[in-house]
Amino acid sequence: MPHIIIKLYPGRSEEQKKKLTDAIVKDVVSIANCEAKTVSVAIEEVNPKDWAEKVYKPDILGNKDKLYKEPGE
Repeated sequence: MPHIIIKLYPGRSEEQKKKLTDAIVKDVVSIANCEAKTVSVAIEEVNPKDWAEKVYKPDILGNKDKLYKEPGE
């Protein structure tokens, strides 16, 4: 608790992914008042041509009631 899944286009280096993960974990620990050892982070790379079907439709359009930040805001 908690588990975060990041979906993004390919092209980021392992160093960028590690920095992103570290920053997210730091903020989650601070804001959610939990220990770093309880946080897990997964990164899924999704090709731009697959984004609409694999991410936008199911995760964004299909879950508007769960979104705290929508694209375009």
